[in-house]
Amino acid sequence: MEAVEIENKSASKSPILALLALTIGAFAIGMTEFIIMGLLPEVAESLKVSIPLTGLLITGYALGVAFGAPIITIATHRMKRKQLLLFLMILFIAGNLLAALAPNYGVLMVARIVAALTHGSFFGVGSIIAAGLVPKEKRAGAIAIMFTGLTLANILGVPIGTFIGQAYGWRSTFWTITVIGLIALIGIAVLVPKVEATSSSLKQELGVLRRPAVYVALLMTTFGFGGVFTAFTYISPILTDITKFPTNFISYILVLFGVGITLGNIIGGKLADRKLMPSLLGILVVLAIVLAVFSITDQYKVPALITIFILGIAAFGTVPGLQLHMLNTAKEAPTLASTLNIAAFNLGNALGAYIGGVVIDLQFGGGLVAVPWVASIVTVVGILFTLWGAQQQKRIIRPQIFG
Repeated sequence: MEAVEIENKSASKSPILALLALTIGAFAIGMTEFIIMGLLPEVAESLKVSIPLTGLLITGYALGVAFGAPIITIATHRMKRKQLLLFLMILFIAGNLLAALAPNYGVLMVARIVAALTHGSFFGVGSIIAAGLVPKEKRAGAIAIMFTGLTLANILGVPIGTFIGQAYGWRSTFWTITVIGLIALIGIAVLVPKVEATSSSLKQELGVLRRPAVYVALLMTTFGFGGVFTAFTYISPILTDITKFPTNFISYILVLFGVGITLGNIIGGKLADRKLMPSLLGILVVLAIVLAVFSITDQYKVPALITIFILGIAAFGTVPGLQLHMLNTAKEAPTLASTLNIAAFNLGNALGAYIGGVVIDLQFGGGLVAVPWVASIVTVVGILFTLWGAQQQKRIIRPQIFG
């Protein structure tokens, strides 16, 4: 992680408030990313489009992150970090405001992509600023606090947003996100101190792209996590059409999934610190099995709930390991490496949503019924790439990111 020079010394004396502003921004962005899954039927019915086509709104967002994150990171390499954060939040607010007002599917897709352009860079730059707000020995904890916003978005934001959308219409959810974005913008403007641009050279950052191991690591992330979204993109119709849960139960089930991903993130991080590649492979195997089992348990209410909870644990249990492996592979350029891996996660989201939609449209293996086991196959592909990555990186050394 590049050193961060705080320009405003007085502002840096209140790191908790600055971190809170960053956390609210992370919460809003995380809520935007996942909210369509909870509102899939409502959006489809309102805009008179199919469920698979509505699912592509998730694909569009993910592709916006995947391709927009590295481009914005490179294009704004010398821009002052606080200015960049403010620009990203303004763009994010504009995207969600456009979504709330979207008259048709096409405009909503554009709005999703506009909001998505802010995702990767916000988390990349936010991590650097968070690290610079506190003493060296507390930097990892500061970054973790900011990323708590993303976790809370899954536990609280998406279920609450789903409830609001089902009760008052899906547009009301995007109005809510717009307001949260405005609060984050004001908080960043007032509470976050000015910081210098990153100190590493653009040539040094881009140099890691010449390494084949970097691309293997990206494929590990894309397919390893892609299986999650092959199934979870369509979790709402699966639970209502197959499991026969009432629509108003979906938001509570999403809370259960959110608790699972929180535990998974903690467990995955601890395991990755101990033995990176063995633990990552083990979690991916568990994930593939859970997805396959869900194709059976989704027919029964209680087993389905248990499976969804375990799915959350396994899904986000992979995240710390995949991120750490990328940082090990490209430790000379942590900012670009982190951004690229976030892009790979979202490329996996897009690929998964697309594959699930194709399965439903073609009625492959019974359509919606087949989505979970096809998701398991996608994860198996990620396991194969992980085995390849493990062979490339026989000796795992945790990089001194904050040195």
